[in-house]
Amino acid sequence: MPDYPALAATIRALTHGETDPVSLMATVACEVHHADDRFDWTGFYRVTEPGLLKIGPYQGGHGCLVIPFDKGVCGAAARTEQVQLVPDVDAFPGHIACASSTRSELVLPVFGRGGVLIGVFDLDSDQPAAFTDEDALELSAILRETFAGA
Repeated sequence: MPDYPALAATIRALTHGETDPVSLMATVACEVHHADDRFDWTGFYRVTEPGLLKIGPYQGGHGCLVIPFDKGVCGAAARTEQVQLVPDVDAFPGHIACASSTRSELVLPVFGRGGVLIGVFDLDSDQPAAFTDEDALELSAILRETFAGA
C-alpha cells in the first residue's frame, strides 16, 4: 500500500500552480505508477468528445487508444461518473482487454474546473483483487485536489 499522505504531498509539490490537464495527468500517472508494485498500468483516458475517451498520459505497456463510454470499465466510470473497483476483470460484463495480463482494475472519474468530467484515471494490476476501497478513497482525494483548477 502506498504512503498516500507522502504521495499526495509529492504530487502537490510537483504540480503547484499548474493548470494544464495533460501536464497534470502526466505527473500523476508517473508518481502513482511508481508508488506501488500492484500498479501494472497507470494512466488517463481523456474525454475528447461527448461519449468518447482517448488515451492520455500513462505508464506501462500500450493501452487502448479509444474507449466509448458504453464499453468496458473505463467507459462505465465515465458514463456513471462513479468509481469502478473491479476485483476480477473477467467477471465484468463488456470488459475491454487492452492487455491480456490485467486481472483487476480501479477506474476513477476525473473532474476539472466546475465539476466537469475531463477523463478517467485507470489503474490495472496483473494481480486479482489488487485494489481496495482505501485505494479508491485516497486516489480520489488526490485527483480532486490536483484537477480542481484544470
